[in-house]
Amino acid sequence: MKLIKLISYFIYLALSIHLPANYRPLGHIFRSIRNANAKLFLNMHGGKLNIEKGAKISPDIKVGKNSMLGENSRIYGGVSLGENVLMGPDVKIYTRNHVIADRAIPILEQGDNFKPVTIGDDVWIGANVIILPGVSIGSGSVIGAGSVVTKSVPEYKVVCGNPAIIKSSR
Repeated sequence: MKLIKLISYFIYLALSIHLPANYRPLGHIFRSIRNANAKLFLNMHGGKLNIEKGAKISPDIKVGKNSMLGENSRIYGGVSLGENVLMGPDVKIYTRNHVIADRAIPILEQGDNFKPVTIGDDVWIGANVIILPGVSIGSGSVIGAGSVVTKSVPEYKVVCGNPAIIKSSR
C-alpha cells in the first residue's frame, strides 16, 4: 500500500501538477485526472475534491470532502483541512519554522520546529494568503486576500491584513 502511495505521489509531482488549469478548454478532464491521482496518496475524509493546477501538496495532509486547493498553492505536512474549504490561488500554509533561540549557533544549524495547522469546515481562504505554523482557523471563517495569518482565528470571523486581524463576524 505504501508503494502505491509513493508511486502515485511521484506521478502527481512529475505529471498531474502540470496539467492545464480547470478553466481551460476541457479543463474538467484534467481536473479529474489530477484529483483521481491525488486521491491515491492523500488522507481523505470523504469524496469530492478539487485540486487546481500547480498545487504543491504532500501526502501527509488531511483533506475533507468537497474542498478545493487553489492554483499554485503550497500545502505541506501537518495540515488538516475540513470539509467545504475554498482556497484561492497562491495560498501558502506552513507548519515549520526556523529555530532562532541561540545566537551562538548560526540559524541554519539550529534546525526547525513543527507546529500543525488546522482549518475547520466551510472556510474561504482568499488569494495569496500565508498561514503560519501552529494556527487554527475556525469553521465558517473568511481570510481576506493577501493576509498573513499569524494567530488562530475563532469560528465565523472575517480577518484580513498583515498581520491578519478580525474585521467582522459572519
